[in-house]
Amino acid sequence: MPKLKADIAICGAGILGISAAYQLAVVHKQPNILLVDERPPLTLTSDKSTEAYRNWWPGPGDGMVRLMNRSITLMEDMARQSHNLFNLNRRGYLYVTTDPNSLSSLYNSAEEASALGAGELREHSSGASYQPHRAEGFEGSDGADLLADPALISKHFPYLSKDTVAALHVRRAGWLSGQTYGMWMLEQAKAAGLKMETGRVAAVETSGGKVSRVALQDGTEIETSVFVDAAGPYLAEVGKFLGLEIPVTNELHLKASFNDHLGALGRDAPLVICADAQKLEWNDDERTTLAGDPEAAWLLETLPSGAHTRPEGDRAAQSILVLWDIHNQPVEATFPIPEDPLYAELAVRGLARILPGFRAYVERMPRPQIDGGYYTKTRENRPLAGPLPVNGAYIIGAASGYGVMAAAGLGELLAMHIVGAYLPEYAPMFSLARYEDPVYQTVLNNWGDSWQL
Repeated sequence: MPKLKADIAICGAGILGISAAYQLAVVHKQPNILLVDERPPLTLTSDKSTEAYRNWWPGPGDGMVRLMNRSITLMEDMARQSHNLFNLNRRGYLYVTTDPNSLSSLYNSAEEASALGAGELREHSSGASYQPHRAEGFEGSDGADLLADPALISKHFPYLSKDTVAALHVRRAGWLSGQTYGMWMLEQAKAAGLKMETGRVAAVETSGGKVSRVALQDGTEIETSVFVDAAGPYLAEVGKFLGLEIPVTNELHLKASFNDHLGALGRDAPLVICADAQKLEWNDDERTTLAGDPEAAWLLETLPSGAHTRPEGDRAAQSILVLWDIHNQPVEATFPIPEDPLYAELAVRGLARILPGFRAYVERMPRPQIDGGYYTKTRENRPLAGPLPVNGAYIIGAASGYGVMAAAGLGELLAMHIVGAYLPEYAPMFSLARYEDPVYQTVLNNWGDSWQL
């Protein structure tokens, strides 16, 4: 059987494993790194991403805001180095409410994120001080702008409902080509000496309490003293090879795309999010049918906020992405992913509340393309990046739905742990050891909103 040697073996060639490899090989110039995956890079869940990013995060604590600010800074640096090969933009996120009763909660959440370091919150009752976003490029405003004047909202976002009460425009946010971003990092790491091995990790062995060997399913053996679990939805499964229980679960999340031939969403739009919980509009026949079906009656109930959409492609394109994650129950990760023929229609119905042009699609739904993957998440929806309680073993993962935006920051943090570099103050907030802290356990018992999109 083949026998290989590596100073560092990384299990998983998703966006987080690749970012860790980039930091170790390119930034810290570590030799003899081996990236192992049975699939081509970025093809399990990373390429199913909405590819968006934001620095707008809630507490408790400022850890997520600080991590994301750092991650976005690194991402911007790479955009400059590559002449923005991956088309990073700063169009922002636009949280929209049509419910006057939701205005205070939108304002309070904005104040919280601002106070945690996401940038200044600016309120606009007229248009003189509001600076519109640019469709292209990633230089621009920070913080957020709260627009509560209907005329101002209509002027800058004419596709929104006339019933819109307020719109919160988060500015250090936008999207990119996540696939191109990941492949650019991978190519840079390979140029710095990174090697790749196709295979599935079947065992991780220790000697004297230290990592010593990794075995692949085909019998290949890798002698190594450092092993990184970057296995995405299989994070917990790989952790068991080390005798560890990694406290994560998987949730199935989908996205749909179709051609917006009616122009219901502006081609220069930010990522637009319905901030309102809502009951969907059904006609009498639909309501009767749903009420009589025990498996579908939940569609008549109040559904959560978070339906969101964004343009895909350049101004000449028509494609848009639509998403609405209504179900977040833990499931076992299986591939290919289960289909949901109603997903696109429900997302369109949810978005019609704030985007009236979508109502025409409810009557005649375009043919959508649907894909998706799994959000691997901890209980409090905060990622893991740091050492495991086995000498030489590390983890990077549980970036539930925000892997692309967090990859640079988490990859940097993990590499710092491995090479023994000085760690940022927020490092303990993303270590597995946080669950052993009684103070943190108290915080966990009172955890609030995760703002998951």
